[in-house]
Amino acid sequence: MNDSNQCQSCSSNSGGMAIEEISLLGSLNKTNKVIAVMSGKGGVGKSTVSSLLTVELNRRGYKVGIMDADITGPSIARSFGIPGIQPEVSRFGIEPPVTDSGIKIMSVNLFLPHEDDPVIWRGPLLAGAVKQFWEETNWRELDYMIVDLPPGTGDVPLSVLQTLPVSGIVIVSSPQQLAQMVVKKSVKMANAIGTPIIGLVENMSYAICPHCNGEMHLFGEKRAEEQILEYYGIPCLGNFPWDVSLNELMDDGRIEDYNSINLGSMVDSVLNYTAG
Repeated sequence: MNDSNQCQSCSSNSGGMAIEEISLLGSLNKTNKVIAVMSGKGGVGKSTVSSLLTVELNRRGYKVGIMDADITGPSIARSFGIPGIQPEVSRFGIEPPVTDSGIKIMSVNLFLPHEDDPVIWRGPLLAGAVKQFWEETNWRELDYMIVDLPPGTGDVPLSVLQTLPVSGIVIVSSPQQLAQMVVKKSVKMANAIGTPIIGLVENMSYAICPHCNGEMHLFGEKRAEEQILEYYGIPCLGNFPWDVSLNELMDDGRIEDYNSINLGSMVDSVLNYTAG
């Protein structure tokens, strides 16, 4: 593997620190609940839902971190306005950047010289990076960690669901028929592994007309509920609109400024599911 493609967070780039020093954090980290956000298909807004779930939990007073496990397509750092902030390494591990509101973030984009540099790794390296983010980051005490998974059912989603103490999965889809077909693969994967599904969020369910404020169902109405929710018995956590203001905030790194009544029902469902 070319040196330029190596993750600078690995032990060989830890400023000469010994592995036993970094491993001190293992006894200090305590994450109460891990929520994985998953989709079978890219482009349905999985990272958006991951970020919004994190933001709303933080607003409600919970200690929250978000791990960008989409190693080859990371977007979390940009959405939260922290690209280019390379984490430091202390005797407790990798120190995650913290947003102004207190959200801890870990993403491979934080270690790249330029945020548009590609990560050209094979499956084992991708899974290894996620394991390192979990074990060697100084998360300390978190009420919730949100893990933004890459699309599909490959090495990284499998590694996360099998090695992290995932409390439940939030599945993200959009109303297109093709997206529904691929999402079913994620549902079947979760069922096969035995990881519980909290529910499904239908993103881009409709658009708001800028002239009359009416709802425009670009892909048809309630397709997710008809094709997935009823068939698998999975609850709907919310129907999110296509919102140009949200897109602009994410591009500007200000997703924490976004607020919507749609966030409330999704977070309520997650909190109720993980209570106890």
